[in-house]
Amino acid sequence: MCLWLLASCSTSVSDSTPTPLQLGVTLPAPSPSPSPTATSTPVPPRPQYTLRVVLDYAARSVAVDESIVYPNHSGAALTDLVLAVEPNFWPNCFNLSSLKVDGSAISDYTLEGHRLAFRLPAVLAPEAFITLEMRYTLNLPSIQPNPNLPPRIFGYSPLQINLTNWYPFVVPNPGGKWVLHDPVGFASEHLVYEAADYVVYLKFADAAHPPVVAASGAPTPNGEWTMYTLLAGRAFAFSISPQFLSASQQVGEVTVTSYYFPSFEGSGQAALAASARALEIYAQRYGPYPHPTLSVVMGDFSDSKEFSAFYFHSRNFYQLYDGTQQNYLTFVAAHETAHQWWFEQVGSDQALQPWLDEALATYSEHIFYEAVDPDLLRWWWSYRMYDYNAQGWVDGSIYTFASFDAYRNSVYWKGAYFLDELRARIGDEAFFAFLQDYLKQENGRLATTTEFFRLLAQHTSTDYSDIVRQYFQNVY
Repeated sequence: MCLWLLASCSTSVSDSTPTPLQLGVTLPAPSPSPSPTATSTPVPPRPQYTLRVVLDYAARSVAVDESIVYPNHSGAALTDLVLAVEPNFWPNCFNLSSLKVDGSAISDYTLEGHRLAFRLPAVLAPEAFITLEMRYTLNLPSIQPNPNLPPRIFGYSPLQINLTNWYPFVVPNPGGKWVLHDPVGFASEHLVYEAADYVVYLKFADAAHPPVVAASGAPTPNGEWTMYTLLAGRAFAFSISPQFLSASQQVGEVTVTSYYFPSFEGSGQAALAASARALEIYAQRYGPYPHPTLSVVMGDFSDSKEFSAFYFHSRNFYQLYDGTQQNYLTFVAAHETAHQWWFEQVGSDQALQPWLDEALATYSEHIFYEAVDPDLLRWWWSYRMYDYNAQGWVDGSIYTFASFDAYRNSVYWKGAYFLDELRARIGDEAFFAFLQDYLKQENGRLATTTEFFRLLAQHTSTDYSDIVRQYFQNVY
């Protein structure tokens, strides 16, 4: 275990940053004096994050003032706090200059790997809250693959800066036990996120030449700052580039925007159309989409990844787009859009029970094509599923598998087979009634396999136990 006491960096966020109150945003105020048993203001239902960010695009550096109003809904008194700090995986990337709890400086903390831990100045009782304040800088790393690091898209490339898992966040604490898993070399799905509310202020060191910003939240200009808000989100992300072009489409009250690089207008428009159509289909099949915006972002890397009201799309899919619906650009757009239901609204432990979001997102591709063009379903099964050797148990953790292929074939592919067989056995009416109820009951929470099957049993009297035994190792 190592103790990192890091010096303050010269770049800092100006004290003239507008407060939420000045901008008309009401956030819970901290208690006037720390109390282990009660606070004089209402306890917020979710953690509340306020981040004030100055980005120097040319220098690839970020200065951040962060405030977290953290309510203790764990049901147990807390004596310590644990935060995930993913940027600390890169040497000299994360530089913490100050840390306070309810105004008291914290100097005795450990920062080891991506785990920041410290004892609280006073016991935090159940249903009380505290306010954390941090100041830090980020020296962004290259997003080029490094075999010695877990896979990430955080950092910079020649075309963009990506801020993903870029701020420290308090990890979940069900029953008084902190949940922060170690990464594995082939998957980036080790983090578990509580739903939280975000107010993020962004400005650029070079204000005269601001790049284009894709973000999780809806922007509101305010002088030299732009404010982004996101309610009940899991992970706030930015992608920023002077090269971005964009196109938008309205789906009801939701604005879907596709961000892409020059010479990719056709595939950028196709990604927009597929995402907008998927959003419309899933809203009908599952339940409402919760945010006013959805950003679809071309990545300068070979990966697709979901965040709150935001997802990255692999550049390979833009390059390979053939102008039809039978391609990776389209069905992965449907997959990543589905994560706005199965990840964003219904969260889960992605490390230990990844099937709860990945199997549902994969099978959502089937539901997408079923609505768009049922004649393409045979192609989808053949191209997406049949050519792979889907073995292993659906309910394996990311630590169960030796490679990404083995993980994908079991969790994604066999998970989709399971859902299709389950649907055929219990019928469409019961299947979709269950998914809608599952979304409603688990919205904003961290679902479990136990809860999935408990709610499923309430929607059908048909025996499906043989199907479950075929695909799951730890259910019956």
